[in-house]
Amino acid sequence: MSNLNQQRLNAERKPRHWTRLSPAVPTPVLDTYWRLAAERQAIFFRRVRGEPSPWTLDPILLAYKFTNAYRASDRASQFLIRHVIYRDDLPNTPRELFFRIMLFKLFNKIETWETLESALGEITWANYSFDAYDQVLSGIRSRRHSIYSAAYIMPPGDAAFGFRDKHKNNLMLLEKMMLDDVPHQLQESKRMQQAFQLLRSYPTIGDFLAYQFETDLNYSPLTNFKETEFVIPGPGAKDGLRKCFSDPGGLTEPELIRFVCDIQQEEFERLGLDFQTLWGRPLQLIDCQNLFCEVDKYSRVAHPEIAGISGRTRIKQRFTPHQQKLSFWYPPKWKLNNLIIEA
Repeated sequence: MSNLNQQRLNAERKPRHWTRLSPAVPTPVLDTYWRLAAERQAIFFRRVRGEPSPWTLDPILLAYKFTNAYRASDRASQFLIRHVIYRDDLPNTPRELFFRIMLFKLFNKIETWETLESALGEITWANYSFDAYDQVLSGIRSRRHSIYSAAYIMPPGDAAFGFRDKHKNNLMLLEKMMLDDVPHQLQESKRMQQAFQLLRSYPTIGDFLAYQFETDLNYSPLTNFKETEFVIPGPGAKDGLRKCFSDPGGLTEPELIRFVCDIQQEEFERLGLDFQTLWGRPLQLIDCQNLFCEVDKYSRVAHPEIAGISGRTRIKQRFTPHQQKLSFWYPPKWKLNNLIIEA
């Protein structure tokens, strides 16, 4: 099909509100974006109810691993919320909260946190020792186990802090942030973008990591920004955006994410999808950003003819079902936990 005919086809299938409100031209992958969100959330609720697998008939979702529609429902986020942030047995001052959250997020691996806690006892800034933490982390590496999650890549940081081992540079980064009293500066920030810029100013923290870190810090009482304030797309989301829109129509990537987030209910209705929100909480900007990353992966199989930026054609992680019933708990300020108990 010629480019002109493809553009004409896209224009014909463009929903009325896209013509009215945006010059962006969607591709068929945008419909897949909403169907993926709805089915992935349906899988989530089937697992919450304790239904046996398989939880979907979608062959791609059966075969490959995808994150939840809501970022806070993913395994690492749930561990962070329940076992790192909201701890009755650990001090909950702003400095201690920040230290725990950032320590977990620098590695973003549950097993690394559990090993540190098992070896060192209470994870607190008051008891922190570079040498002690380095010894535990180096021990994990000596056993040929990874101390980092594969969800995103932390830069090595050797140019900024001088160590050959990445984890030592990460510890030095955290020390610098603590000595600069970043927790207090975050509390003084009026908007999420201001907090983002503060985190972004530190070595090895780029746009994507700063946005992810601030989202995780915002799960805690340390900050209370609205998640509808600000969004930064990561590399995967940029690929997904490219696949969902043949022409952005002059809109920036964050503007496209915001627009998609704003019209989510209208889009689900247009496609006749019964999207189950998170107990009344609609998709936030961070969730829509993540879903663009997930539709990039999904469309490598579902829409191989539509290319993204990276040119990736395969999905690496296979899905392995676990039969146990899952329980979930969210930041109390969201006021969801009582609804979960009653569900």
